[in-house]
Amino acid sequence: MIHIVLFQPEIPGNTGNILRTAMASGCTVDLIEPLGFSLEDKYLRRSGMDYIKNCEMHRYPDWDTFEATVQGPMVFLTRYGRKPPSSFDFTDDGRNLYLVFGKESTGVDKRILKRHLDTCLRLPMIETARSLNLSNAVAVTVYEVLRQRGYPGLSFSEQLKGESFLEDLELD
Repeated sequence: MIHIVLFQPEIPGNTGNILRTAMASGCTVDLIEPLGFSLEDKYLRRSGMDYIKNCEMHRYPDWDTFEATVQGPMVFLTRYGRKPPSSFDFTDDGRNLYLVFGKESTGVDKRILKRHLDTCLRLPMIETARSLNLSNAVAVTVYEVLRQRGYPGLSFSEQLKGESFLEDLELD
């Protein structure tokens, strides 16, 4: 199982988008408190749409409590990482994989990162950019993991309107 770990997220819209991505990609979300918003926040519900209710989500009061539950490798996405996600082997080895993302303003606590330097990754970008939007960084990283794993359990065709919807569409 792929876990999207959000370390003290601050912006409800980002977390809502991430919950939507998690549900659509079959991932679990682990939220590490404190959160900068209530899970009842209207912005969270708006960005997450009705997907939130179908997303597996866990809350932890702090990093230590979360870390005690980890059963598999942790990978940290940070501006201080020196390798891109594509350089990491995300082959499914049967263990949980934890993709850890920091809060929007300051990222993951630097003391935590320092203990995990060998698994700190960075999304490549131009030198003058510090970071991408959190929900975008999560989506890019999750889909790199899924790409390497062959998109297990994900559909390659439109399911709601049917696979041949465009072929069958009558144009005026």
